[in-house]
Amino acid sequence: MGNTQLPDLDSLIDNFITRALEEDVRSGDHTSLACIPVGSRSRARLLVKDPGVIAGVEVAKRIFQKVDPQAQVDINIVDGSDINIGDIIFEVECNTLALLKAERVALNTMQRMSGIATLSNRFKFEVEDLPVRILDTRKTIPTIRFLEKWAVRLGGCENYRDGLYDWIMIKDNHIDACGGIRQAIEQVEAYQKANQLNLSVTIEVRNLVELHEVLDVGKVTRIMLDNFELTLLKEALATINGRFQTEASGGINIHTIRRIAKTGVDFISVGALTHSALSLDLSLKVVKEGEEE
Repeated sequence: MGNTQLPDLDSLIDNFITRALEEDVRSGDHTSLACIPVGSRSRARLLVKDPGVIAGVEVAKRIFQKVDPQAQVDINIVDGSDINIGDIIFEVECNTLALLKAERVALNTMQRMSGIATLSNRFKFEVEDLPVRILDTRKTIPTIRFLEKWAVRLGGCENYRDGLYDWIMIKDNHIDACGGIRQAIEQVEAYQKANQLNLSVTIEVRNLVELHEVLDVGKVTRIMLDNFELTLLKEALATINGRFQTEASGGINIHTIRRIAKTGVDFISVGALTHSALSLDLSLKVVKEGEEE
């Protein structure tokens, strides 16, 4: 992957929790401070209200332990598991003020991640018998990309690149701005040599003419066939004939992915995994004193 330094997951999680709590709490949870005794402790259950794939359990655990280092989180269902309505993901016992402070941050995070994991799993299910790999994209919410990409993995799909720094992708705007396909590829090659980089290179092509230009130049890892109709996609794959990795992209949805996968393309990138996922409905409920197990 070259000599780029990828972010540390633990530090990303810690930073996210700090920022999320600051956004929500600021000078204090005045509602809870007004009506909950400082020393009160409570137990709560995380309940499932939508079927799908759960994600964000480990993050939620970290959130509760951030607000109360003595928090006890008993996990019943781990990240990446199938869930059904009525399931109890975990129980948490901690200071009540801390519980209520963390509640919305934990729920929002888990709901978003679980929605992405669930959608990713549905896409994976459509092609699980075929030798294709489904990739996400950079179409994520700024500052929480690492959570969304984590959820994609939990759903059974794969991450493409973490950002602009760990994979070179020559797209239509790069090609048009620098004067053509040959120029773009050769400038990328020169840039990598000058900066002692060894990053993988994807180049996007929009038609068969551009594909032949790429094949004439070479020096790339993968050819992205963008918005190719099925017939043209098959022709393009036959033309490439295994010389480079191949990728299909552009408006791919749950109804079209299997037909595209059956062409034999190596990778399919799907922006919808993150930009079109709906949050799963989850609920955190305090267990009342004397309530049955």
